[in-house]
Amino acid sequence: MPYIGKSPVGGGFHKLDNLTASATDTYALTLGGAAYYPETANQLLCSLNGVIQAPQDSFTVSGSNLVFDSALTSSDSIDFVVALGDVLGVGSVTDGAITTAKIANGAVTAAKIDSLPTGSVLQVKAASDTAIRTSSSQTFDIASNTAQITITPSSSTSNFLITCTGVMSADDGNDGWFTSIFRDSTNLGNGSTGLAHGNSVANVSVNYFPFSMTILDSPATASDIVYGLRIRGYDIDGDGGTARLGQHVGGTSSPIPTHITVMEIAG
Repeated sequence: MPYIGKSPVGGGFHKLDNLTASATDTYALTLGGAAYYPETANQLLCSLNGVIQAPQDSFTVSGSNLVFDSALTSSDSIDFVVALGDVLGVGSVTDGAITTAKIANGAVTAAKIDSLPTGSVLQVKAASDTAIRTSSSQTFDIASNTAQITITPSSSTSNFLITCTGVMSADDGNDGWFTSIFRDSTNLGNGSTGLAHGNSVANVSVNYFPFSMTILDSPATASDIVYGLRIRGYDIDGDGGTARLGQHVGGTSSPIPTHITVMEIAG
């Protein structure tokens, strides 16, 4: 943020304890009698015999030691060594200081996500279909490519909560339908009847059923998964038993949308 006047300066600036030259190139740096550890030679301002020395060229640092490029003599004078700021640890980050732009792409790994508490929602994906879909198959058939969700688990221990809603009907008054949620080719409901079922009134009329299916799945994999809706007909009178998804009592205009949502939950 902008400041009026001189901006505040962070870090400590110190004149280190005096050093006495002798026949060596290495001198222990202290501040108030305690060893002082510079992060780099570039952090130090050193005067030798009245001349400011170039860090890295004339001297380096090793731990808490100042190392000249050659041994001095007792006739040399180390005038002063000034540390231009301490290297400080960050105690606490201000709320809201870490923004999306400050997090590198790929920095939040699956291993870090795995550390979230059990029951945490890791990701949510949703899809919908606004068309009428039909199937005369007597085994479960993919209802719609748009009512499918591909999701990559953050961990093989994750659970997935899948919900699906829509409207189903049979083709005529003598048939029925079944619907279910599949993980890839695995039926998460009953093998033949799925998770929801309805039938029309025989010899009377077609009935239209809103359905809502919810199931918790534990696939035990970190590979891509496809969750999707499948439907099948139920033939009562021998005419094929066509199941209809999305059609309402008013006909084929303005179909009822079919929705599917998948939530990954930390296991």
